Amino acid sequence: MKNKIVLGTVQFGLQYGVNSAGRPNQEIVKNILSEAAKGGISALDTSSAYGNSEEILGDSIANPNPFKIVSKYPKGELSVVESFNGSLKRLKTDKLYGYLLHHFEVYKNNPKVWDEFVALKESGKTKKIGFSLYTPDELEFILENNTPFDLIQIPFNLFDKKFLPYMKKLHDAGVEIHVRSTFLQGLFFKDRNSLPKKLKPMGNYLIQLDEFSMKSGLSIAEIALNYNIQNPYIDGVLIGVDNVSQLKMNLASVKDIPIDVDIDVKEKELLNPVNWN
Repeated sequence: MKNKIVLGTVQFGLQYGVNSAGRPNQEIVKNILSEAAKGGISALDTSSAYGNSEEILGDSIANPNPFKIVSKYPKGELSVVESFNGSLKRLKTDKLYGYLLHHFEVYKNNPKVWDEFVALKESGKTKKIGFSLYTPDELEFILENNTPFDLIQIPFNLFDKKFLPYMKKLHDAGVEIHVRSTFLQGLFFKDRNSLPKKLKPMGNYLIQLDEFSMKSGLSIAEIALNYNIQNPYIDGVLIGVDNVSQLKMNLASVKDIPIDVDIDVKEKELLNPVNWN
């Protein structure tokens, strides 16, 4: 089960999440990566859009590299190949496990950009290509275009299940499914009594989660993490940590206990952190 965990690295290069303790320094990153490898984590997720996360990883990953690395192509002036080669250089590697298109509008405005991803895969420099998406409408657009991809990253958690109807179809088609926002960017751990005004409506759902936690005897982290890990169609569950103790806590949270909880959030717009500001 622990081998489903993918270590997200956005917080190594940027301030990220409502509960972030701040960016870890180089030594802490090295220790996190060492503990991750020891704990059975075999995959990292990054992007050239995550500040200097790729450079920090390139300077911190042990040699030989024990991880499969997935990075992303963001919108910008560089071509796909230029951006990809820049990632290789910063990560100090000669190939990536996966390369995703980070911003869907790049593809929507110019679907032919995908030909460059296909060429990268055919060259053997990356094993899998795909998309980082936010909404089912984006996925529908890609599927209607019959665009070939074999890796996808989407938001999914106890509250946000909008992609659930597509998972079996994608899984059956051989697409590797990675999910992010497992802890809804830290919202699950936010003090229920000090939610920002915009997030006040989420309080009721967080209380429902607390009630399930008390009834089941499981922590919020155990519930949220295992809910995603136990989904049979999900291949990778992203988590982000600021220090080694957080990572150890997450690894210890993986349990073979069914998570039978169903919380229906009505305010769907608040499931996207972009709408929190």
